[in-house]
Amino acid sequence: STNMEGMRGVCMSCWLQCLSLMLTLLSGSSAMPVIVDSVCSAPSTAKYSLTFTGKWSQTAFPKQYPVYRPPAQWSTLIGVTHSSDYHIWQQNEYASNGVREFSEKGEAWTLIKEVEAAGERIQSVYGLFSTPAVFGGTGQTSTEFEVYTRHSFLSFIVRIVPSPDWFVGIDSLNLCEGGNWKENISLNLFPYDAGTDSGFTFSSPKFETIPQDKVTQITSSFPSHPANSFYYPRLKSLPTIAKVTLTKIKSTQIFSLPIQPTQFNQIPTGNEIDESLINTPLDCEVSAWSPWGLCKGQCGEKGVRHRTRYIHIQPANNGAACPALEEDKACVPDNCV
Repeated sequence: STNMEGMRGVCMSCWLQCLSLMLTLLSGSSAMPVIVDSVCSAPSTAKYSLTFTGKWSQTAFPKQYPVYRPPAQWSTLIGVTHSSDYHIWQQNEYASNGVREFSEKGEAWTLIKEVEAAGERIQSVYGLFSTPAVFGGTGQTSTEFEVYTRHSFLSFIVRIVPSPDWFVGIDSLNLCEGGNWKENISLNLFPYDAGTDSGFTFSSPKFETIPQDKVTQITSSFPSHPANSFYYPRLKSLPTIAKVTLTKIKSTQIFSLPIQPTQFNQIPTGNEIDESLINTPLDCEVSAWSPWGLCKGQCGEKGVRHRTRYIHIQPANNGAACPALEEDKACVPDNCV
């Protein structure tokens, strides 16, 4: 299945390159938007390198960490450069059908069509690009892209795999500040729920959310359900699950296609991970007690009732140990005459 995912990713990447070139040419035509982001007075274009770093490790996120079928990993990154009147996704707003399909299944075709339609209809999209998937919870992938003064905003989305409909990303980051393009930007990323699937755990079966919810950020206490894979009530905030670094490239070249998104520009798994090893304590989680059993004992003497509970999640990283799993109490035998 991993090979099939890779083949689909390469095919989609080729299609993305063609679409990126087409959108760029469209944005450079005379049919530019009437409303211009006047705050940006920098030179007309700038080129950036983007590096996405996954920091989803088992020590930082020990609860229900996916180790197989499939193991923890990241999808292809889908990025867009655009004007301020466009959003590929927004917190506290409803996700589009394209974002739904991408965040639930990793299928990007509908999302790409939505971006393409926005570029044709309101001329708000300048370019579309992608990176290779990261086949592990930790690792890096990179690409290059271009921005234009009238389209100085960057947005992207990366699916968390496996998950019901969870993703990380950026909505409308302005790379222009006054008369200058920003040189270096580094941002920590945290998980979001697309609001289209009601699963609580990474490997939950599909369960459509009806009616659809808005996009919300997942925190250590929200959703406040013990079954949630990101529920760590002892933490004030979740550890950083991913990071993006943007660096302006000093070049006189006006435009080039994004780097061919293949395994060759995926940085080996593990880079930059050792610098920030996090050990998140995971407390033991147990079930509710079973009902009390029958009172066992000799007639005329005190008997004993027994009940049990079992372990939901074993403790990790010096988390609280499991409490007693069995309990007895004195009683009078029920069948005594």
